[in-house]
Amino acid sequence: MNEMLAKIKEEAAKKIAESCTTEALDEIKVSVLGKKGELTQILKGMKDLSPEERPKVGQLVNEVRAQIEEKINEKRENLRRELLTAKMARETIDVTLPGTRMIRGHKHPNQIALEDLERVFIGMGYEVIDGPEVEYDRMNFKLLNIPENHPAKDEQDTFYIARGETTEQDIVLRTQTSSVQARVMLAAGKLKETSKGFPERELPIKLISPGRVFRSDEVDATHSPSFHQVEGLVIGKNVTMADLKGTLDQFATNFFGPKTKTKLRPHHFPFTEPSAEVDVTCFKCGGKGCGVCKGSGWIEILGCGMVHPHVLEMCGIDPEVYSGFAFGIGLERVALLKYEISDMRLMYENDIRFLEQF
Repeated sequence: MNEMLAKIKEEAAKKIAESCTTEALDEIKVSVLGKKGELTQILKGMKDLSPEERPKVGQLVNEVRAQIEEKINEKRENLRRELLTAKMARETIDVTLPGTRMIRGHKHPNQIALEDLERVFIGMGYEVIDGPEVEYDRMNFKLLNIPENHPAKDEQDTFYIARGETTEQDIVLRTQTSSVQARVMLAAGKLKETSKGFPERELPIKLISPGRVFRSDEVDATHSPSFHQVEGLVIGKNVTMADLKGTLDQFATNFFGPKTKTKLRPHHFPFTEPSAEVDVTCFKCGGKGCGVCKGSGWIEILGCGMVHPHVLEMCGIDPEVYSGFAFGIGLERVALLKYEISDMRLMYENDIRFLEQF
């Protein structure tokens, strides 16, 4: 029995010395000390020994077990140290070398233009209000004085999501952020009609509402089925066209440059009367005429006008007491002009070579 234990101890010590991984040590431990290991088999055979021999053999087995476990633990610690030493040598950091620069993203030109625009109007006391992109026909059209048979409601121009019990309950992807104006005016008018995100409020109103809008347009250099608008609305007592002109002058000089001038041309919008298109002097040539402004010296940037009295009435605001103005700015349009971008499609193609310029 002593010879057998000595042999097991010798072979185990040899295998432990030759082990190069902790997995190999685990295998040795199982084969020698495990439930089906060599020492366990010897202990199971003690039933055949005499009562006098059993204590002696049991003591020898326990001594061999302890010695083998000690050698395994010692070898495991040595392997751990060797691995740590190799890892430290392999992963040495030279603190004198320059650090690896992280590639940082930056704002999209559309977002830069929006923040510049918001900064101008917030500085004039406007609040910024968001609204739903999926809207009722009533908010998007009827309350903005766009009748049932108006071309703007044609299905080729508008994305309808669902049909309601009445035309007013039809659901569309909004074609303009003016729907936010309708919701805010309802919340402030005597009707006090409110909805989620638009709690009851008091007059006067002074806001801009930026957001994404949708129209069934073909994609080209100046059109997209999804783009962004910034609508402005001011409602109060004694608000005049002169206030509108002064506001747009302030916006143009802050956004395009201090020498920028504005010009209003008569136009028609269903929800404003009178209405106008607004041009600014070409920022490239200063109004002298160039390729950017097609030789005219002026560039169209937005539409505006005094809020139609019927729109005020439908929203519960007395047009005999209150008046106001509204304007709509195509965000992509002013961004293209400000940064001299020739094709709107560049804004959405996610080409890093283009975006890194801003």
